[in-house]
Amino acid sequence: MKITGNVFVVTGAGNGMGREVTLQLLRKGARVAGVDLSEAGLAETKALAGQASGRLSTHVLSVADRAAVEALPDAVIAEHGRVDGVLNIAGIIQRFVHVDDLAVEEIEKIMAVNFWGKLYVTKAFLPKLKLRPEAALLNVSSMGGLVPVPGQGAYGASKAAVKLLTETLYAELRGTNVRVTVVFPGGVGTDITKNSGVDIPNMPTDSKAAKVTSVTDAGKQIVDAVEKGTFRVLIGNDVRSIDAISRLSPRRAIVLIADQMKKLLG
Repeated sequence: MKITGNVFVVTGAGNGMGREVTLQLLRKGARVAGVDLSEAGLAETKALAGQASGRLSTHVLSVADRAAVEALPDAVIAEHGRVDGVLNIAGIIQRFVHVDDLAVEEIEKIMAVNFWGKLYVTKAFLPKLKLRPEAALLNVSSMGGLVPVPGQGAYGASKAAVKLLTETLYAELRGTNVRVTVVFPGGVGTDITKNSGVDIPNMPTDSKAAKVTSVTDAGKQIVDAVEKGTFRVLIGNDVRSIDAISRLSPRRAIVLIADQMKKLLG
């Protein structure tokens, strides 16, 4: 679908990939409703938008707040007149600890933001998207939704749930005007650990040292997927390799990731 002139809702717009996607959509002439828990983060995104900031509305809320999300479509339509696409990017990670060392309350928070948040947003906006002649629904999963990552069990479970939810939506919406996309980022140079309130020891901070995809490139791949109506997007050589290995030998992929994570978990 075309970007110019259309209206997109982007969750997680106050930082990282959500911010980058918001800015790239604006550069292509879109109108954007940016959603984030951080008012300061959204204000920074608006400042970075420069002359395009007049096409960006900001909405401060938690995607895990069902009532707030259910009220969001009316607020967006009041501002922009319609909704043509929804990009569910907001997400958090957990502390790098084994499942048995993770409090149930922490697991519930991960699921609330990463899974339930995407489901709430999808349910709230899907009836509006169906009214458009052409529409897009994009959900961000993760490499952790393809293979288990020790120390990220709850996070991986939430992202695997997003994967299956989005694939189901793709199947259910075939033949309609709504194009569904699921995105699997590998390592991307964002501040997700800081924004999740998580400290990860032994983690490289330099993008080149960590061999991660730049947030600019990740954002471009997401926007391109919306334009082309791509069903499945793998961002980064790391996730493409793991995806291929997991298809050939699921056990080998699990062991490979587990061995790589030993340094972080000890």
